[in-house]
Amino acid sequence: MEEETVHTETTEQPSVKKHPKKGISGLFDTVWVTDNMNFFLFLTFLAVLYIANGHWADKTVRNINRVQGEIKELQYEYKTIKSEVMFKSEEVQIRRAAEPLGLKMSKDLPQRLQLEQR
Repeated sequence: MEEETVHTETTEQPSVKKHPKKGISGLFDTVWVTDNMNFFLFLTFLAVLYIANGHWADKTVRNINRVQGEIKELQYEYKTIKSEVMFKSEEVQIRRAAEPLGLKMSKDLPQRLQLEQR
């Protein structure tokens, strides 16, 4: 009789790779989230920094616009006052202002004073 040789094959199951969970539940895997907590905190810090920078830039732009408006107003005021001073310093205007005080223009030439030498 022939011996029957029974070949017993060892059937090893191939290692099963865990596929990431699909769907919304795969996004909230607690192990993955805790492993990457430092990265999430860093992203949160960057987001807060980005928002704060935007607010700071808006505030700076508002201040610049306010100061520019003030500068324009002061320039207009300066030009107005300067033109008034130039107008009032004309000889005719000075004479008109001096008449009510009883002051008149002298018709004599001014005299030069001589320093006596000893």
